[in-house]
Amino acid sequence: MTDTTTPRVAARTSGTVRVVGAGLLGASVGHALTALGVDVALDDTSRAQVRLAVDYGAGRLSSPEDQPRLIVVAVPPDVTADVVAAELARFPNAVVTDVASVKLAPLHELRERGVDLTRYIGSHPLAGRERGGAISARSDLFIGRPWVVCRDEETSSADLAIVEGLALDLGAMPIEMTPEEHDRSVAVVSHVPQLVSSLLAARLREAPEQSLGLAGQGVRDTTRIAASAPELWVQILGANSEPVVEVLDQLAADLGRVADALRDPDAAGSRRTIADTIQRGNEGVERLPGKHGQNRRFEQLVVMVDDTPGQLARLFSELGALGVNVEDLRLEHSPGAPFGLAEISVEPAIVAHATAGLEERGWRMAGTGNG
Repeated sequence: MTDTTTPRVAARTSGTVRVVGAGLLGASVGHALTALGVDVALDDTSRAQVRLAVDYGAGRLSSPEDQPRLIVVAVPPDVTADVVAAELARFPNAVVTDVASVKLAPLHELRERGVDLTRYIGSHPLAGRERGGAISARSDLFIGRPWVVCRDEETSSADLAIVEGLALDLGAMPIEMTPEEHDRSVAVVSHVPQLVSSLLAARLREAPEQSLGLAGQGVRDTTRIAASAPELWVQILGANSEPVVEVLDQLAADLGRVADALRDPDAAGSRRTIADTIQRGNEGVERLPGKHGQNRRFEQLVVMVDDTPGQLARLFSELGALGVNVEDLRLEHSPGAPFGLAEISVEPAIVAHATAGLEERGWRMAGTGNG
């Protein structure tokens, strides 16, 4: 019989990989490596958590006989240094990396203890979900995501290749940064956005029900990450407080200027302050890398999709028949309406062709716009 299954891609990672911490990130690492045929040994202080990760196929239970070549520490930031130090001491031939979302605090703590860090390489995959735990883990969690690797002058090229090979095996994009560069960067693109989202969502707690009934995609987009776990974020923000406070102070000053302008919109300069604020936001958004890391801008087709089974699949099938490549997709549902809006990002040159083709096939268009 001919084997028609997809051939397994050869992994760069070899030998046993020990993963300490069987939550979202650790279990997701396990799932991805296991799918590549790599032996993954899982450990966690919570026996229930690690057994759940094993039951879901993220690896096997660790054994005292294990001799890993690579150890991935995936524990909360406040215990990362403790676990890294213990793993370095227990496995003298292994390279140890961690996936904590802050890099300077654990490094400083390890140095203060006098730990030999020759085999330690801090790293951080910029990936996650609003919900944690082994039950939320996915083998594709890291695909296309940046994976920061923090080497120093003591890091050998062979050890660096092991950690970067792990990132590549998981479908991520390795990026070398210093711990200082990393922590300043995530303050801007991750940690402050979490606080802003949480603060905005907190305004909804006492909002009238009639107000919440008007909620559209804008408020859902800006509050999506507000569902994150408070316990974890207390640790993350505390460990990266200095760069976070710096950005928050700048943001508070900006908010103060806008609030002052809105207290008297007719005062000289008020409208300019508001317009400049929106314009600077436009300029910031334009700097964010889009598909494949490019800064290309797209236009949006907004298609009305009936809330019945198979409609979205039919839409994509007909876009394919028209030769339209979907660059991005966002769905919005109006409360109580029997349809949704599919906002489809496409190349500007193809908007007219796509619109005409869809309308000929009976689709109702709600509009187009710049992305």
